[in-house]
Amino acid sequence: MRSNLLRGCGTAIVTPFTAAGALDEPALRAFVDAQLAAGVRMIIPCGSTGEAVTLTPEEHRRVVEITVEQVNGRIPVVAGAGSNDTQKAITLSREMQAVGATHLLQVTPMYNKPPQRALLAHFRAIADACALPIVLYNVPGRTAVNMEAATTLTLAADPRFVAVKEASGSLAQMTEILRERPDGFSVLSGDDGFTLSLMAHGGDGVISVASNVAPALVVALCEAMLRGDLVEARRLEAVLAPVIDACFIESNPIPAKAMLAMMGHMHDVLRLPLVSLADALRDRVRSALERASLLS
Repeated sequence: MRSNLLRGCGTAIVTPFTAAGALDEPALRAFVDAQLAAGVRMIIPCGSTGEAVTLTPEEHRRVVEITVEQVNGRIPVVAGAGSNDTQKAITLSREMQAVGATHLLQVTPMYNKPPQRALLAHFRAIADACALPIVLYNVPGRTAVNMEAATTLTLAADPRFVAVKEASGSLAQMTEILRERPDGFSVLSGDDGFTLSLMAHGGDGVISVASNVAPALVVALCEAMLRGDLVEARRLEAVLAPVIDACFIESNPIPAKAMLAMMGHMHDVLRLPLVSLADALRDRVRSALERASLLS
């Protein structure tokens, strides 16, 4: 199943809502087009950044369907399809395949706190039930379970699993995966702050939050690292640093949506239990955009 290695900058896109809180389809189409124009190499709809847990099944399907239509085969569409109920993840994965996603993003189950052998069983059950290649997603800060390097590598030996989005916060864990991974298995940073470090150790790119706001800069950083231009990559990392910090000044995607509203891309509307950025933080976020020359 492995063919093209997933590399470079992928954006875990936000989901735009109207002022009334409905899915904003025109804004979503325009936003995907802007990401494509900036040169991202993959788009990841309906992850945590996309507020997938508050989308109805119909909205989830529609977001991916629209993304697939706008991308029109040019780059991979890695659709979020995770759940802490394996059967629900299977059902959602089949839906994502039906609307044209090229890959699935499967997060470790949250809340249940499965042991490592259960993670293997969970991901293999999904792979058995759906034909799309799977990108694993390890984010213990959100799920309360860390997928250990040995577990990732066990799954990586199966060609149905083509990549891992690693957001463990442990560079040691990431480099262990990099040392032992099989050919054709991508290791992508799931944390913007680790992108340069991971790629310097041989990683392949990032699934980014910051590239919602600054796609051209994150693309340029990744491309510099892929061609071995560490000097340019470090320069770009310094430019991006205030934006990356601002993206996580409150829970993602609260700051990203505030910034995108400031930039005129969409309304600053989230769904409960998330709320808009605290007023006391708005000047700091606007300053980050100005320092990176992202506000006209």
